[in-house]
Amino acid sequence: MDAADTRELRYFVAVAEELHFGRAAERLGIAQPPLSRAIQRLERRMGGPLLERGGNRRVELTEAGRVLLYEARAALEAVAAATRRTRRAARPGARLVLAVKPGGDGGLLGAVLAAYEAEPHALPVEISAALPGELPARVRDGRADLALVHLTTGDPGDLESEELLVEPQVAMLPRGHRLAGRARLRLADLAGDPLPRWTPEPGGAPGGAPVTDIGHLMHLVSVGRMVAVAPESVRAHAWGGVVCVPVADAAPTTLGLVWPAGSRSRAVAALVGCAVRVAGRHPHAAHPRAGAPPTA
Repeated sequence: MDAADTRELRYFVAVAEELHFGRAAERLGIAQPPLSRAIQRLERRMGGPLLERGGNRRVELTEAGRVLLYEARAALEAVAAATRRTRRAARPGARLVLAVKPGGDGGLLGAVLAAYEAEPHALPVEISAALPGELPARVRDGRADLALVHLTTGDPGDLESEELLVEPQVAMLPRGHRLAGRARLRLADLAGDPLPRWTPEPGGAPGGAPVTDIGHLMHLVSVGRMVAVAPESVRAHAWGGVVCVPVADAAPTTLGLVWPAGSRSRAVAALVGCAVRVAGRHPHAAHPRAGAPPTA
């Protein structure tokens, strides 16, 4: 049985999201009869009904339709991402796009870029700044070739990854904070202190003050508006009014690179290799290089 093409999938997604043939046709900029015929052809290809037709051109999804909606969205996003990456590679003056959270590079970024730029046939690297939750999405949708992220056990398997650093965490406190003189503390010691909420992302501390970047965070901590728990490398960015105290029971964070699974890009492979070599000399290297002198 023939596979669906991207046009049919795009038509189906419009109908499935609008749940109305008329509105879907208007959204797509086509007449309703060819849209209806395209959906009927798709149903024949899929081997069964995808929609339950009601009155006034309204529809509901069948179980098969719900499955196809999920898969069709993913397929269309993958095609769009592949198109973006291929067009970028084909353009004169091709470049690599690396997505990062400002201040969230573990102190590695400068050395990694210098090492990569010394490689034969290295491409120019464009740095794309983003909030933490946006970084993997930029790789998935093709806006970035790879991203420097804090990895979690819940990371989805549609991206390849390479661990670079495993860092302990510190509490960022205003200099006059009751705990600023401690040699170390525990998470429970921070109970009741306001924590940051990264925006525009969901999540973060419920009711916490909104924070947009590392500079904004440092400012709010330094003036006593909040405290934060962050990887130890944040010390390099600490303002004069901010004290960093180790948190004994905070889980270490793992910094790494992610890129599309199955990527055949030599440029991506070269940059990842440079990052692994540079990180291997770091005191908190995920994969220390034997005999390599540690560097901060």
